[in-house]
Formats: sequence, structure tokens, C-alpha cells
Amino acid sequence: MAGTGILGADSELSQHHPQKRRRSGRWWELQVRRRERWLVALGIVLHAVYMLSIFDIYFKTPIIHGMDPVPQRFTPPAKRLVLLVADGLRADKFFEPDSEGRFRAPFLRSVIREKGRWGISHARPPTESRPGHVSIIAGFYEDPSAVTKGWKANPVEFDSVFNRSRHTFAFGSPDIVPIFCLNVPHSSWNTYPHEFEDFASDAAFLDHWSFDQFQSLLNRSYKDPKLKQLLLQDNLVVFLHLLGCDTNGHAHRPYSSIYLNNVKVVDHIAESVYNLVESYFNDNQTAYIFTADHGMSDKGSHGDGHPSNTDTPLVAWGAGIRSPMWLLHSSQSDDGFRFVDDHGHDLPTPVEWGLTGIERVDVNQADIAPLMATLIGLPCPVNSVGNLPLDYLRLNKADEVEAALANTKQILNQFLRKSYLKQLNSLHFRPYKPLMNYSSILSEIEDLISERNFEAAMKSSTKLRSLALTGLHYFQTYDWLMLMTVITLGYIGWMVNLILHVLQSYTYLSANVSLRKQKVAPGTGSTIKRVHLGGCLLICLLSTIMYLENAPLLYHAYFAMTVFLWTQIFSNVPFLKAVWRDIASRKLGSSMKLLCISTLSIFILECLVSSFSERKLYTWCFLTVGIVVALFIFLCRLQRSFMAIYIWMACWFISTFTLMPAEIPDNTNLVILSGALAVLIGMAARWYGSSNKCDKFLLFFTQHDTRTRIPLLFQFQVFLVVSSSGMIWLSTSHRSREKELMMAHQLINWSLAGISLLMPLFSPRGLLERLTSIFLGLAPPFLLLSIGYEALFYSALSLVLMGWILVECAILNLTEGKDAAGHIESLEVTTINNNDERNLQLFDLRIPLIFMVLFNVAFFGTGNFASIASFEISSVYRFITVFSPFLMAALLIFKLFIPFMLVICVFVAITKLVRLPRLGCYFLVILFSDVMTIHFFFLVRNTGSWMEIGNSISHFGIMSAQVVFILMLFALTNIYTRDIEIGYLQLASQKVI
Repeated sequence: MAGTGILGADSELSQHHPQKRRRSGRWWELQVRRRERWLVALGIVLHAVYMLSIFDIYFKTPIIHGMDPVPQRFTPPAKRLVLLVADGLRADKFFEPDSEGRFRAPFLRSVIREKGRWGISHARPPTESRPGHVSIIAGFYEDPSAVTKGWKANPVEFDSVFNRSRHTFAFGSPDIVPIFCLNVPHSSWNTYPHEFEDFASDAAFLDHWSFDQFQSLLNRSYKDPKLKQLLLQDNLVVFLHLLGCDTNGHAHRPYSSIYLNNVKVVDHIAESVYNLVESYFNDNQTAYIFTADHGMSDKGSHGDGHPSNTDTPLVAWGAGIRSPMWLLHSSQSDDGFRFVDDHGHDLPTPVEWGLTGIERVDVNQADIAPLMATLIGLPCPVNSVGNLPLDYLRLNKADEVEAALANTKQILNQFLRKSYLKQLNSLHFRPYKPLMNYSSILSEIEDLISERNFEAAMKSSTKLRSLALTGLHYFQTYDWLMLMTVITLGYIGWMVNLILHVLQSYTYLSANVSLRKQKVAPGTGSTIKRVHLGGCLLICLLSTIMYLENAPLLYHAYFAMTVFLWTQIFSNVPFLKAVWRDIASRKLGSSMKLLCISTLSIFILECLVSSFSERKLYTWCFLTVGIVVALFIFLCRLQRSFMAIYIWMACWFISTFTLMPAEIPDNTNLVILSGALAVLIGMAARWYGSSNKCDKFLLFFTQHDTRTRIPLLFQFQVFLVVSSSGMIWLSTSHRSREKELMMAHQLINWSLAGISLLMPLFSPRGLLERLTSIFLGLAPPFLLLSIGYEALFYSALSLVLMGWILVECAILNLTEGKDAAGHIESLEVTTINNNDERNLQLFDLRIPLIFMVLFNVAFFGTGNFASIASFEISSVYRFITVFSPFLMAALLIFKLFIPFMLVICVFVAITKLVRLPRLGCYFLVILFSDVMTIHFFFLVRNTGSWMEIGNSISHFGIMSAQVVFILMLFALTNIYTRDIEIGYLQLASQKVI
């Protein structure tokens, strides 16, 4: 039966000239291997450089320096500010009544009803403590470049309300206070030790600690004249960080009595601070802000954009704050405005809060910084992007406009600075056109203020501020489109080069090109030289431009690699024309087949992309595949009903693992049971391989030379698996009693794992015998490194891999005819090199695609690998219990490798079975990986929870690293698979002899 080439049926030329092909085969193979070495090296460098591009595209800091602060042009309404931040306080738990109908924050509710203003402060993910406090105190949202510091600190210093104050007093957590006060010389601060943050106790005492520190400060001032003088200055800020709610929420959940009681504690502290400050200063010149950095989910976590995490209370009162405004009706209009957490504007207030009759003024969290600065007459922090919430301020019309204009000028200064810096280094600067006449708008606002047309001035100022914020985003993403385009073109160019290499080296076109060289136009060589020269000149030109623009060094690498890849493509124009002519000359059905298989391949790869966030897709995949394959075997009338049932059960068995929890519970009995199952699988494989010598199916994957069998090897490997199961029980039970691992147990476990890994090297070379030996050889170390159901997954994956081999044998049996001799006769005219490998054909794409699916299942099939950071350290306790980070990490990585090694061993065996070029299949696997890599490149996030941001980076990094990762595993498993022999190939060799 004639094969189907990767673009259709094999050409007659390659079939009718096998002698010419064989004569040049050795030279051709050397050329291909040389080109492949360079291609692999290029792929490694390219993926490493392009992986770094996400930090230039997604994680550039928004913080810039060099702007002058904008002073307030009116007398501030307050001399000092008290900021109370209740870490982890949910808005609903703060405002709602308890089960007895009494409110948990009576003092602050009285403030809302009698003295001040209130609302919801909307936080933007990641809803964590550091970014929340940065938003409140500095006025900007999470600095994306902080990913380079592990989200622990800002890599760039920034301005804040504390920086602008005359003096700041701060007390609270060691994780928060130093961020803002450590480098501020005009600050006095103190923090409690980290040991105080005890999740096993009621953390409300942390809030009392902060208040006690402040009270102690005021008491000391009566005996310290310098401190007294410092406290009586204006532009003073007092910051109390109250961590109790956050710690109690994590430990006991936000619906627990401990958390809810902590809300009462926070309210009591707010009342105590108010009474203490008013009695100390007695001048009615203090403004008070009470809020929270983030909320808390019902599970006791935070970080994402759920309303329970983003909605926090805001209560303001004191000097400069408006009195409550009572509403005549409770209906609220929605003007379409969306807050930073993507919630609507003027959302209805829950009736149970009992505040529907009082005007509620919601703000974005970053708006609190300009509010605090305005209250005490400070310039807004120069990096702030917050809008001043005028509805909170008690100012006359003239001062309101001045305050709003100062806020606008501060944001406009950031825009102008970014515009200047970008223009300074750009040969072709693209300005933000809506603000090209900003100076005339400012002059117009000043004229309106002089004419006391405050309403028009306010409207113009608000519009200018909105344009400045849009302009800031414009310059923040100024290079975004260029970089995204260059990197995307680079990935596409790399994939096109892979396709060209596979077509030129592993399909019938590789023969056709060499045979048709004499028909190529005589000017082709000079054209290729001109293409290469043009590429070099373009690289030099782009590098010169970027040098003049002071572009980062990596920008040069991005452009150079992309231009180089496309230069290589254009230098293959004659070959591309030949491919196009070949496609154009085919019938419509052949082209439609190519289109359908390509579409199906992309669909499968997109499903794999989705599986990174939704593992249940694998469950549905295997449930469906089990039924489809079983029907295929029945409909093809292969008389293999047992094989159909086996594959259906294996697929359904493995489908359950992607429904398991990501956190693996300890279950030693299940691990021991998995050892018994591994032995049963090995015995079943051995029985099947020797049960029926006349079965033509056994011709494909058993070895006929029985003299090479080693009868005792199988029994010894079974003994090693059984011994490992026994040591699992013995080591675990002893460690649970004695709390340590015996040295004898440790040595035995290491010995069992090491010896078992060597045994497959001595196994027979037949496909089934060698794979069974590899399965039994990898089982002891995997079992010894398992703690729960992932040990069972190893056997489930092995059963599915065996099913894959059986399906390939069935396909081979159908395509080559039911008589193996017919297949042997066809070997002589289709080999492409000395390794008895044939041309790649379009239908062969199924093999790298199935490999991609199973390779990802090996990564995400168990809880350990479902989440990138969920490795369980207890997996190594049967080998080592003394903390050794490098050895423990190595053992965990080796455990991760074992399922991969099993998949790759089967993949290599199948390529030998169907006589596919392994390196050609490797390049197809890399091609498919890069289709997913491009998708993940666009899915990288710099907003959202830290987990979402981190996972998006991890997913992109994993796919980018596969060009090295898979190659390394291929080299590692080659130790086991290089000498596998296929039964019908042995018969062919004997026939040639």
C-alpha cells in the first residue's frame, strides 16, 4: 500500500529512484545531522532569550523619577492625619450585624451616622498586604517589576505620603512598616518580632500592641520636650497597622468567632485612638482615615479579584472631612463607571447593613493617598495615579478646584516625564496626540479659576486628569506592540524553519530536491547570497537604530534573531516554491485532508493549553478516547475484543486521576497496593508476550531469538518491586514511631532504587520485553518517592502507554496488510537512511500529538504536578530526613522525571515500530510545543493575584524550556531504548542476508 506523504502521496520520483537515494544517503545523512546540531543550538538560545522578553513586555516598572512635587495652593484643613489599616478586614463582616442583630463596630458606625463619610474602597488584585498598603500610602498599584524580587520588595524606590510628611510615626507588622519607613529619615517606627504572628492563638493582641506603642509614645512626650515639639508640628502622620484580622482570618476563617470578635477589637482601638488624640491635642485639627488593605475569602485566603477580597471598608472623619449626607431615596444610578476591581459604580448597599439612608462614596484604593495628602496640605506622592475623591472633603469651591488641579498636575507631570524620556531616546517619536496642547488646557483652567468659574474649571481639570492617566498607559505600553510583534514573528519564523527542516530531511521531498537540482534556475545561488546579505544589513541597521535610542541589550537580540530566522526562510524560496507547486498539483481531497489534520492538530494543542488551568479536560479526553478506540478496533474487525476492552478500561482508569485533589493526602497502604499492581502488570505483559507464538501481533513487539532471554531477570525485578513495597511500610511505620529514619532503612532504599534502575540494561531487546523491564525498573524508586495516589498513577499511565502500542500495532496491521511478509517486502524501497527509517507521512502526525498529550498528562496527572509549586517535601523522607535542599530538590525532580521517561521510552519504541525518524518526530514535538508557547506568551499576566501571575509565567516558562527538557530526556532514555529490536525488522534483516 502506497504511503501518504506529509503533503500527500509519495511522489513517483522517490519511489522509482531508490538506487540514487541510497548512493547519496550517507552524505545526505551527514548534512542533515550537521544542520540539526545547529538547529537545536539555535532553538535553545532562541527560547532562552525570548523567554526573557516577558520582563520587557509585561513587567516594566511604572515608577519613574525626576518629577517635581506639586504643592497645594490653599490652607490645609488638618494639621495631622491618623491612618488606621485593619489588615484583612472584609467590608461585609465590618458593616453587617451579628446573629443577635448588634453591629460589630458601634463606634465607627456612629462616626458614619454623625461625623464623617463612608464607602467601599475597591482594591485591585493582587489583594495582598504589600500591594494594598502601597496603593493606600503611595497611590499606585502593584509594581509588575517586583516579580524580579519574588513579590517581596519593590526593586525601584517610590514616593509616598510618609515621604512628604514632616514626620511619620508608624507601629505594626515587620512585613509592612519597614517598606515605607526604613529609608525615611523623618520617621519613628517600631515593629513586633515575627514570632508574635502565631496562627495557633488569637492574634488580636497584635492590634493592642500597635495601640499600646502609640499610647506609650504620647505618654513619653510629657517628659520629652523634643518629642512633644515634634508631635505638635503640622504635616504629621500617624500610622497604625492592625494585623489581627488577617492572621485570625488565615488561621480560623473570617466567619469564625475569633475573626468576628477581632472586628470589635479593631473598632474599640479606633475609638481609643480617637479619644486619646483628641484629648492630647484638643484642637480639632486631626483627620482620621480607617480602611483595610484587602479582604478575606471564606477559605481564609486572599489574592484574587473576588469581591470578598477587593471590597474593604473606608471611614473618614475629623478635620476637613464632610459630614454625613442623608438621602431622600435609596435608589442608586449606574453611570457605567467601573472600579479597578471591575465592579460597577454606585452598587446598591445591602439592606442588612442599615446604612441605605446615608450617602455612600466608593473609591479606588489608590484614591486614598491623594485624599490623605490633601487633608494635611502635602503634595500628592509623585508616583500616585489616584483621583482625589472630593466628596470626602469639606472645602469651599475655590479650594476644591485648587485641590483637584494639584492632583491633575501631579499625574500630568508623570505623563510629561515619561513622554520626555521616551522622546529623548527615540529617533521617530510618536507623541500622545490628545495631550499635545496640554499647556493651553492648563492656561484655560487657570483663567477659569481667575474668573471664579469653578464648575467649568473642575470639569476641564477632571478631563485633563483622565487624559493624563490614559497617556501614562500609552507610554507604559509604548514598546508593547513592537516587542509583541517581533517576538511573535520570531516564534513563527522558528516554527517555519522547523517545518522546512522536516520537509527537507524527513519526507519524500528530501529526495526530490536532490534529484531536481539541475532544473533549478542558474541565478538561485546568487539570489540566496543576496538574501543573506540583505538580512545582515537589516540586522546592522536595526541594531544601529536601537543603539541610538539607548534600547536595552536584549532588544538587539530580539530583532537579530527574528531577522535571522526570516532570512533563513527567504533563502529557501526555491524549496518553498517547489512545495507550493506540489500542493497546487494535488487533488482537492488531498489538500482538504492536509487542512483537516492541521486544524485537528491545532484544536488538540489548544485543549492542552486549556488543560493547564483546567485538569478535568484530561478526564473527558480519556473517557472519550477510550470509547472511540474501542469502537475503532471493533469496526475494523481485528478480532481483538479483549484488546478493545483493555484500552477502554485503561483510559477510564487514568481519567480519574485528574479529578483528584492537588494536595496529595498521605496513604501508605495505597502506595503498597500500587507495588502489587505493578507486579501484576509486569506478569500480565510477560504472559501476553509468551502466550501465543503464532499470533501475528506478537511479530511486531516480541523478539524471536529466545537465546537472548534472561529468565531470572524478570523474577529479580519483581523481587525488587516487592522489596520496595515492604520497605515503604517498614520505613514509614518506624519513622512515625521514632520520628527519624534508620540508617539501615536509608541504605536499603537507596540500594533498591539504584539497582532497579540498572536492571533494564540487561533485559532482552524485544520491544515488549524491554518496555516491561523499564516499567519494573523505574517502579521501585517511584514507589519509594510516593506518598499517596500518585503511585497508582504510575501503573495507570503504563497501562495507557501499552494501549497506545497496541493501537499502533493495529494501525500497522491494517495499513501494511494482514500478511507481515508483504510489509517486509516494502522495506527496501522506503528507507531514508541506514537506520531502516521511512519517510514521514501526514498521518504520522498522530504520534507526536499523542506524545504531547501523554507527556502533559505525566506532568499534570497527579496532584504533585497539577500546580507548579505544590511539590510535597515528605516524598523524600524514605531516602533522607535531614534537611538538604539540593539533594531533596534532586530527588523531587527525579520523581518528576520518571513518568516522563516512561512516556519517552514508549514514544521511541513506537517510532522504531513504525520506522519513523526519531529526530524528525522530536522536531515535530518541538513544533507543537511552540504552538502552545505562543499561546502562553499572550496569556502572561501582570495583574491579578500573585498565584495567577506566577502560574502564567510558569506555564510560559515550562513550554519554552521543552526544547531543552525533551531533548535531555531523549538522551537520558536512549540508554534504555537504543538497542530495542522489532520482530518484523529482524525477519527483514534475515531475508536480506
